[in-house]
Amino acid sequence: MFLSVTEASDRIIQNLTTFEFFDKKIIDEGKLVFIDVPILYEKLGLSKQELTPEDIDLLITAIVDLANTLKIQRLVLDSVTSVCFRIRHEEKIRDFILKLGKSLSDIECTTFLVSEIGPQADRYSLYGVEENIADGVILLGNSQRQGDLLRTLQIIKIRGATHSRAQYVIEITPLGIFLAPFLKGGGRSTIGNG
Repeated sequence: MFLSVTEASDRIIQNLTTFEFFDKKIIDEGKLVFIDVPILYEKLGLSKQELTPEDIDLLITAIVDLANTLKIQRLVLDSVTSVCFRIRHEEKIRDFILKLGKSLSDIECTTFLVSEIGPQADRYSLYGVEENIADGVILLGNSQRQGDLLRTLQIIKIRGATHSRAQYVIEITPLGIFLAPFLKGGGRSTIGNG
């Protein structure tokens, strides 16, 4: 399930159709479900600019109920930063992320929270709490090399697993996603075709 906060799902789907690895059949068969969070807010009556603790609990319950009813195994919230903008206070943000993560974990749903990063170099999320709570942090960014701006991917942490902390150049192509070590510039290896 993909929960989109800032971009309408029909636009996301339209952009996905440009990639050969994307098969619209997975949406038609219910294997990939898109939910527009602003519509969910509206259905739940969450119209205030700042969410109260009761509103937050209502939102978490609605998300978990949807995931449970649809038997969702993987959920993406894009972006948790946009939801947290309506929560505003760091302790409430921490509580929201903890409750959402635990509730989804209880139904065995793996959750990916997309978080934006500000310009500060000492944290991996906008509010500085997300990376401390998460079991894993995957950092996507941009780096310059010889005048080119390259997309990069780096695994910062995965609890309970050893992993490389090397930075990789990532390229999204019509055929799939390709990675190459950032410093080596050698051959590429495919990590997915859809």
